[in-house]
Amino acid sequence: MSRVGNKPIILPKGVEVKREGNLFTVKGPKGTLTREFSDVIKINVLENEVTFERPNDEPKVRALHGTTRANLHNMVVGVSEGFTKKLELIGVGYRVQASGKGLTLALGYSHPVEIAPVEGIHFVVEGNTKITVEGIDRQLVGQIAANIRAKRPPEPYKGKGVKYVDEIIKRKEGKKG
Repeated sequence: MSRVGNKPIILPKGVEVKREGNLFTVKGPKGTLTREFSDVIKINVLENEVTFERPNDEPKVRALHGTTRANLHNMVVGVSEGFTKKLELIGVGYRVQASGKGLTLALGYSHPVEIAPVEGIHFVVEGNTKITVEGIDRQLVGQIAANIRAKRPPEPYKGKGVKYVDEIIKRKEGKKG
């Protein structure tokens, strides 16, 4: 029995879900998201809640049950509250600057690293070492944050690099002479 899939989604005030076949559009105060879902799971859109039913207990259908509910819930939360990921630069000379809607990072390379602006994503720079990635699409926010982190992942000896604010870096001991 899927605990996630059986839980209904209660729609907050100002959020509406429209259905056209398997295409769902969620509209809220922060924007609009559209996604196509599988027709295996039956999605019932009522006036202020959305419920999910599965036809049988096959493993793939059970997995799709919870995933469908989680994806639609993320769309509802995204258009009502939005998602954020916070990153931090650690290292001497590592800094970030907002350049237009994009970012320019100094990460110890011989050249600055440019992050191009992405539609639906907003960057907030705090000081010159903290970046906040904001948007309504959870997957896109996480992907952009991961792409920024991949430019210089934190290394285990000195801890230098780009890391998530809540990330814990396991430190290693250096060579012993």
